[in-house]
Amino acid sequence: MLNPQTALLDVRQMAEADRLTVASGTPGQVLMENAGASVARAIQIRWSPRRVTVLCGPGANGGDGFATARHLAQAGWTVRLALLGPRDRLKGDAAHHAAMWSGSVEPLSPAALDGAGLVVDAIFGAGLDRALEGPAAETLTAAARKGLTIVAIDVPSGVMGDTGQVLGAAAAVLTVTFVRKKPGHLLLPARLHCGDVVVTDIGTPPSVWDTIIPDTFENDPALWLPQIPRPELGGNKYTRGHALICGGYPMTGAARMAARAAARVGAGLTTIVVSEEALPVYATALTSIMVRPIAAGEDFASLLDDHRLSAFLIGPGAGVTEETRTRALAMLATGRATLLDADAITAFQEGPAELDRAIVGTCVMTPHEGEFKRVFDAVGDKLARTRAAARRSGAVIVLKGADTVIAAPDGRAIINANAPPTLATAGSGDVLSGIVLGLLAQGMEPFIAAAAAVWLHGAAAAAFGPGLLAEDLPDLLPGVLRRLFEPT
Repeated sequence: MLNPQTALLDVRQMAEADRLTVASGTPGQVLMENAGASVARAIQIRWSPRRVTVLCGPGANGGDGFATARHLAQAGWTVRLALLGPRDRLKGDAAHHAAMWSGSVEPLSPAALDGAGLVVDAIFGAGLDRALEGPAAETLTAAARKGLTIVAIDVPSGVMGDTGQVLGAAAAVLTVTFVRKKPGHLLLPARLHCGDVVVTDIGTPPSVWDTIIPDTFENDPALWLPQIPRPELGGNKYTRGHALICGGYPMTGAARMAARAAARVGAGLTTIVVSEEALPVYATALTSIMVRPIAAGEDFASLLDDHRLSAFLIGPGAGVTEETRTRALAMLATGRATLLDADAITAFQEGPAELDRAIVGTCVMTPHEGEFKRVFDAVGDKLARTRAAARRSGAVIVLKGADTVIAAPDGRAIINANAPPTLATAGSGDVLSGIVLGLLAQGMEPFIAAAAAVWLHGAAAAAFGPGLLAEDLPDLLPGVLRRLFEPT
């Protein structure tokens, strides 16, 4: 099982965690008390006392808001509390904490914001499944228009916790959630509304992980660092893996960047197979990367018979051609690790079922949204779509973006959040495919290799900063790996 510390819980799993906690002997009222105390503490760490308006909803999120208001008031803050709906409709733990609030309660409306220096959004939590409307929408819209600082409890009201969809939320600068993050904290566009996300402990016992088996995780070295291949004394270039890339022409830069990335991440040998006419371009530009020409009419499949070749990549700069499709099928037929990117995915847009049938061994695909839509169902949220594509194809799918999702055929998924905006530059995806290839060539398990590659890609870009070009990325990888491998 992957590290539960990086697990993401969906709304159903979070409700089950609360149920199990209560069943283990911790009353729900205590959980709500701890939640309110942790939100108040997070606020006091970041801001000096000021007038605060706490906006409460009719459910458990509102109960957390009442507890937060009480703790802030006890700490000397001036607190104003506004409630959506009648107070006597509050039930259970929320009613308990509402009864403990000794201050006044006014109707939720934009007027409640007058004089506020800080707003706590405790109207609706992650389980909301409809757009904000009425006083809730009006009040949050007014808070945004006034430029007020908003702190959200669980998620900003209007953010869907499972999907990352936004239905009317006002952006928070801080979101305080409990036990674990939810997918919506990482997926776009919701992530843009959450601000800094702080996860706090409210008393959930470790025993809940005996029952709740997470299948979604935030990408983090804790998931894959122990499996990252490292050179071993007594090894050689072949034990470190031999990566083969099918190079395109006249678009040669993509394959060359992918090859350098594969080598930088540790592949012992990297070879690019190119047409004879392309040989001078590749041979002149590369030194440690080997270039193997293939004559017109030569049997490409026979080149793959060398079992020292441990992983294949096709797609960067390949062209959407019948030749690309045929070569991709030949790679897949070997049963060895094969990565399809860019044109090698689009080449199957007229027959995606053929691609699914051809995947008989390890396969990773790294599409962006456009390529994904050409061969997979584009209906649903990003997490659900990526999972469905992996299940259908039998491949690990890396659906790229600022919120890249990596999904395995068995249903596990990882969401990445460390990619800086500077990665939105031509060729960065080719470098990513090379990093995945280099890890696959060294024998790393495909799902974990893909997650590691995506994180390394983002970390390398972040280390460079503004002005990044894709060709800068391969040479940044050694520094990222060195920092990861250093003892702490």
